[in-house]
Amino acid sequence: MLVEHLGRSPRIHPSAWVAPSATVSGDVEIGPETRVLFGAVLTSEGGPVTVGSRCVIMENAVLRATPKHPLTIGDHVLVGPNAYLSGCQVEDQAFIATGAAIFNGARIGRGAEVRINGIVHVLTALPDESVVPIGWVAVGDPPAILPPSDNDQIWEHLEPLNFPREVFGVERSPQMMVEIMDRYTNSLSTHNQDKPIEE
Repeated sequence: MLVEHLGRSPRIHPSAWVAPSATVSGDVEIGPETRVLFGAVLTSEGGPVTVGSRCVIMENAVLRATPKHPLTIGDHVLVGPNAYLSGCQVEDQAFIATGAAIFNGARIGRGAEVRINGIVHVLTALPDESVVPIGWVAVGDPPAILPPSDNDQIWEHLEPLNFPREVFGVERSPQMMVEIMDRYTNSLSTHNQDKPIEE
């Protein structure tokens, strides 16, 4: 389904293919020979989503941009099933495996791999041709790449990056979820004016 959002419509190269059950919403550009498979969602939430040429966005992957953090995918990139990418930059020839998550302000270098269920946290820069092993967490710039069992070490690197402030513009506090949800539900109310595009 193609959707006009905030007055912007997706731009899909004639040689690209988008599955009928995929959703492409707003300021999204899909390059030549790219394939967007069943159930994938590419959504511009106030910032542009740009996908290069000869990419494959697999089933149920979610790619989203925000006003502060556009999402850019280079050429020859594979994004695996159920992967989640928000406001990040993925360079050419990267491999993002099944269930991987890449957060706002992160950069995935050329030829890098984020393997199954790997996480690249906010503001993390993964160098060219580097690897996040299965289920591991990359955090920081330069990144520490840590096993998920090392929660204390992950938090030591993650805390100063301040996820709530970076993603939602809210300081960490006992009431932060109230403020975050007020802001988030208000910003998502812009979808009330969305218009499906007849194909």
